[in-house]
Amino acid sequence: MARTRAGLTGTFARAGLGWSFAALLPLGFLGVFFAWPVVAIVGLGLGEGGVLPVIGAPETWELVGFTLGQALGATVLALVTGLPVAFLLARCRVWGTGVVRAAVMVPFVLPTVVVGLAFRALWPDGGVLPIVLANAFFNVAVVARTVGGVWASLDRRAEDAARSLGASRSRAFTSVVLPALAPALGSAASVVFLFCATSFGVVLVLGGARYRTVETEIYLRTVELFDLSGAAALSLVQFVAVVAVLVVGGVLRRRRERALSLRAEAVRRPVGGEWGVVAVAWLVVGLLLTPVVGLVVRSLSTSDGWSLAGYRALAGTGDRGTLAVTGVDAALNSVRVATDATLVALVVGVVSAVVLVGLRRHGAWLAETLDTALMLPLGVSAVTVGFGYLVTMDALPGDFRTSPLLVPLAQALVVTPLVVRIVLPVLRAVDERLRQAAATLGASPWRVWREVDLPLASRSLVAAAGFGFVVALGEFGATSFLARPDAPTLPVVIARLMARPGELNSQMAYAACALLMVVTAAAVLLIERLRVPAGGEF
Repeated sequence: MARTRAGLTGTFARAGLGWSFAALLPLGFLGVFFAWPVVAIVGLGLGEGGVLPVIGAPETWELVGFTLGQALGATVLALVTGLPVAFLLARCRVWGTGVVRAAVMVPFVLPTVVVGLAFRALWPDGGVLPIVLANAFFNVAVVARTVGGVWASLDRRAEDAARSLGASRSRAFTSVVLPALAPALGSAASVVFLFCATSFGVVLVLGGARYRTVETEIYLRTVELFDLSGAAALSLVQFVAVVAVLVVGGVLRRRRERALSLRAEAVRRPVGGEWGVVAVAWLVVGLLLTPVVGLVVRSLSTSDGWSLAGYRALAGTGDRGTLAVTGVDAALNSVRVATDATLVALVVGVVSAVVLVGLRRHGAWLAETLDTALMLPLGVSAVTVGFGYLVTMDALPGDFRTSPLLVPLAQALVVTPLVVRIVLPVLRAVDERLRQAAATLGASPWRVWREVDLPLASRSLVAAAGFGFVVALGEFGATSFLARPDAPTLPVVIARLMARPGELNSQMAYAACALLMVVTAAAVLLIERLRVPAGGEF
């Protein structure tokens, strides 16, 4: 018995060591293409001095206050509007739920510059209100998917029991359902707050020179003022805040994932007052589509009436040669770059998810550290990362600063955490007894993954690939800093067109936005056909 126990202990230790070595791939990727550039640019700023005066300046904390204030407002608005949609998707069997699911996802994967332009078409002068509305619009899908995933797995019998004991529908919701949804609500709120606090394109388009967040101020100080010490100080403040949000979100996400399972969702036709919630959900969807419709209308309207001039002009370089390449060439380049980024993100993301599942059984602390580290690129300034690439990548063989792989690698940093969040809950929901049975029959770890995990996770892998592709297609932050003038992506072209005068340039920008939305909508519809109940937050 003692010998058997010692053998099991040795096997357990060897498995844990094996998972630790496997973690070197995602950690190495993060170390070279994220931590190294960020540390280099922050170190460069610290070396120039002046960081402490910037942190202590009242203007800095006014900037931080506005950043947190608009993020908090947008988070609350996203939660309030996302809850009815989550209910509709999780609990109701009515016509059009597939349309609703796709409609709320389209804003989330749209390029931030496109979202900014959509709201600019409604509010030409910009301001605080459109910034908050745009950030909430961008993140309703996170609330609907995160909360809806848990809501669908809740047992209705507890709520029905409360109703049978005389509780009103609202009392049953607040006393039974809401406490069960609390971890999911907290997890969604932390992710939404993170996205809103680090929003770049939306604030850049709608805020202009009047309203700036920490993210846009880092861009201003780095690109236009070349104030590295000031940018480094703000990057440090942002980094501390991001880590704090990720830690809180990680704790809440772990509690939420315990409720997920690979089973069919218990849905039924709404009854009584539930139809009112369904109506509110459809109203939210209508409001989400308003800026999208407004942008399409704007792309077709000119001073001479309705016209397709903007779409036809994409075959050229804009008014007076604004662009170095045609809009069509930029679109093709976007597809190539997004494909490369998606492939890299899939490899790193899937390996990371597999490793996280294995480490959870053998080393929880290392799993949580890796999980948090994988989320960091979503919250650190893309400008900091991009400028860090220019400072550090010449040390790699072949001088990566001029490599065509630079932009795909930067985009892969953003896509990888999203791939992990889609695939990881599915892998964690796989019954461990299936893996143990396969191992008992002599299957190697690779064979277990191929025969057990891969078939169950295949739909989520395809969905992650599609989702990652559309996110990479619209990535703007780091790409705007790294893309060469002769090889821009479509979001970069949109920003350049909007920065130049001329009606034709404006029409081309809105036409390009409309095309990106069509591609995004088509990809989201495909993703939703492949969705599984435990398909993660996104």
